[in-house]
Amino acid sequence: MITVIQICKEKFHYYEFVRPIEEIIKKTNTEFISIHYKDLTEDMLSKSRKIIICGTSLKDNAFLDDIKYFLWLRGYNKPVLGICGGMHILGLLYNEKMHKKQEIGLTKVEFKKDFFGMKKIEEVYELHNFYVTSKEYNIIAESKNCPQAIKHREKPFYAVLFHPEVRNKELIRNFILD
Repeated sequence: MITVIQICKEKFHYYEFVRPIEEIIKKTNTEFISIHYKDLTEDMLSKSRKIIICGTSLKDNAFLDDIKYFLWLRGYNKPVLGICGGMHILGLLYNEKMHKKQEIGLTKVEFKKDFFGMKKIEEVYELHNFYVTSKEYNIIAESKNCPQAIKHREKPFYAVLFHPEVRNKELIRNFILD
């Protein structure tokens, strides 16, 4: 089962940032649950084989004040994909730095190696105010000196700053089916 973790404070953001991911998962015929991070239980985590932490809008950053709800990830060893805000969470768990940089719209990203089917130069959709730098993660892709895709050095934790649910749906599908 896949667990989709919602980080949106505003309920209507669900339709833009979470529902498209749920639709991608449905097309793979994979069982999943979708839950807000404050409602997540240990039982749900134990039944999950993979986790996707969805993104949210530019002004919806309440999750950044709630990192304590994500501390369980430090001991988690199953695959996790963080999308935008999910990337921020995965970086902040390891005391990494958040940097201000707003990017909105289509951007070309250079992948150093294959990342769930994405390679070389791909056009992605971005919508963020921040990015993280991290010593715990290897940079797999970047644009204009801004990390766009990362992988934890030891754990199966992956993250992207862009929104694959908008333009690069195959990345999510490949993560689920990998």
